[in-house]
Amino acid sequence: MKLVCLSSNPSKPCLVLYFKGVTLMLDCGLDISQILNFLPAPVVHSSKWSKLDKYASTDEDLSHELKECAGRVFIDGSFEFACPETNIVDLSQVDVILLSNHSCLLALPYITEYSGFKGFVYATEPTLQMGRQYMEELVTYVERTPKTKMCSKWKSEDIQKNLPPNLKNAVRPSAWKRCYTRHDINASLARIQLIGFNEKLDIFGALQVMSCSSGYCLGSCNWVIQSEYEKICYVSGTSTLTTHPKQMEQAPLKNSDILIMSCLTQTPMANPDAMIGEFCVNVAVTIKNGGNVLVPCYPSGVTYDLFECLSGHMDSCGLSTVPMYFLSPVSDSMLAYSNIFSEWLSSAKQSKVYLPEPPFPHAELVTLGRLKNFKSIHDGLQNDFKTPCIVFTGHPSLRMGDVVHFMEMWGRSAGNTIIFTEPDFPYLEALSPYQPVQMRVCHCPIDTSLSFAQANKLIKELRPQNLVVSHNHTVPPTALPLRTDLVVELEPAPLTYRRGDVLTLPIKRKFECIEISPELADNLDPVEVKPGAAVAMITASLIIRDNKYVLEPLPKDYFHDKKKRGDGSMSRPKTYIWGRVNVRTFVDALTKQGITDIKVEETEDGSIIDLPNDDTLIQVEPESTHIICEGNEVIRIKLRDTLLKCLQKL
Repeated sequence: MKLVCLSSNPSKPCLVLYFKGVTLMLDCGLDISQILNFLPAPVVHSSKWSKLDKYASTDEDLSHELKECAGRVFIDGSFEFACPETNIVDLSQVDVILLSNHSCLLALPYITEYSGFKGFVYATEPTLQMGRQYMEELVTYVERTPKTKMCSKWKSEDIQKNLPPNLKNAVRPSAWKRCYTRHDINASLARIQLIGFNEKLDIFGALQVMSCSSGYCLGSCNWVIQSEYEKICYVSGTSTLTTHPKQMEQAPLKNSDILIMSCLTQTPMANPDAMIGEFCVNVAVTIKNGGNVLVPCYPSGVTYDLFECLSGHMDSCGLSTVPMYFLSPVSDSMLAYSNIFSEWLSSAKQSKVYLPEPPFPHAELVTLGRLKNFKSIHDGLQNDFKTPCIVFTGHPSLRMGDVVHFMEMWGRSAGNTIIFTEPDFPYLEALSPYQPVQMRVCHCPIDTSLSFAQANKLIKELRPQNLVVSHNHTVPPTALPLRTDLVVELEPAPLTYRRGDVLTLPIKRKFECIEISPELADNLDPVEVKPGAAVAMITASLIIRDNKYVLEPLPKDYFHDKKKRGDGSMSRPKTYIWGRVNVRTFVDALTKQGITDIKVEETEDGSIIDLPNDDTLIQVEPESTHIICEGNEVIRIKLRDTLLKCLQKL
């Protein structure tokens, strides 16, 4: 069993698990933090960005790609994103993709549409619908301000190593890709098959997978992957806090052989409840002083909780008449989906549905006109815009979307405030191209993912045999090197992964479940060898189909040419095959059969025998042998018979 890490960001995971002949991809998150290296794309034309100084370089092409702004160097070109690693794994061989939540599927079009992927994709309905909105918002922001210039000169290793730190330390920029299209989104999401919580799926007869609520966001789940004798749990984007999603389920995750954990908190020193309180106080203070508040945000998730908490706090401060504006290309659908996915909500929210009342207060806020949503600043906002006000809009990176316009409009006034609540982007880096900024800056990161204390408590309760986590989660944060409590702990020490790592997981398959057909069982004659234990000899045919093993009676014509005993009964075979394959002996036997072009490659788990002339691969492992011959029955039978002759006889 192996695990491969394809992502460098543990909060945007993409892992590939090889288990029992099945290749599973666990999430496919898209790391868009590299967008901070690009210049903002304004919705309304601004001379500020077009008149920036070019990067001082003797290479004319390079000076056209890079510009200097506020003491830093930025890329002046089309946005590009850091996709999961695609060179380690043959993505066309991935059988199944399991998606945990809407924030961990943004790279799905890159996988399904550009890699030859032919497998299945499973996710809950909210994950599918919310993920679609996130993708469409991202594409809309990119298409709104198109840049045709692709910047590649600076990516040369010889040039990159001499650039300023932000570009010098960029992770594999040569692998960055432009944003996908709406067609890619529709084609990719059309592959998803919906699954409900605690619904069990059969994967090729070899494995059974089940999703259970993770409590992080609407429809978010953890995955339980089981065979007859092994159990692997994948915990991603999990929260034990009481918020609007359905609470986390722990019982299905207990006593696993392997627990794979990702997406722990990105802000270990910030308590979500305290941050929400601080957020509300800062908003109220700014509004009372006549200023405006700008909140860069995603279109769902914590944003729903901010609407609810802020409206209550504003009522208590006597500021109920202050308007809140929600700007997003998908604002309408996001507000609507939150109220129709009642079965995925917490019990407190669900109870309101049956009263009947909308589960979220933002439905009432919209009805009363206190919360107004628009697709963009050009969608009628100018006809109904009053200040002071609170504006929720994207993108949290401050590089694209309507937030760029508000930064230029409000950034030069000390009476206004910008409040950062999303933890995905360092707020000082997000602000860097806008410096000097006069508006007040507040950092209130709200990350409801598991804290390290919560993760360690959960691990003790789940009692896994082995733990696998990102390397980043086993060392203190870079900014807090002495905080040794901000790590994941377990005895023995957990296995860790980084981008590009291939881990061999400590599970050895020793047993397989075999069924006995009723006809065969009826003819067994057990003999008691000791109290409570009986044995019986079985001579049967082992049928393997769809990864299911069944013992059935021998075919009637099996003994057609066999000798009969004196009493007329059929004589049974005197020998039975057993043991492991000796690769050298097997190769010699193949040579005698006229197969001469044979290549043998040793692997950690055994050997791979390649027969290029016959387009055939033979994987010899300690517990199993696989013959892959692309449907050539003649070759398969010849290889099978030769293999059987090489095995020991009992």
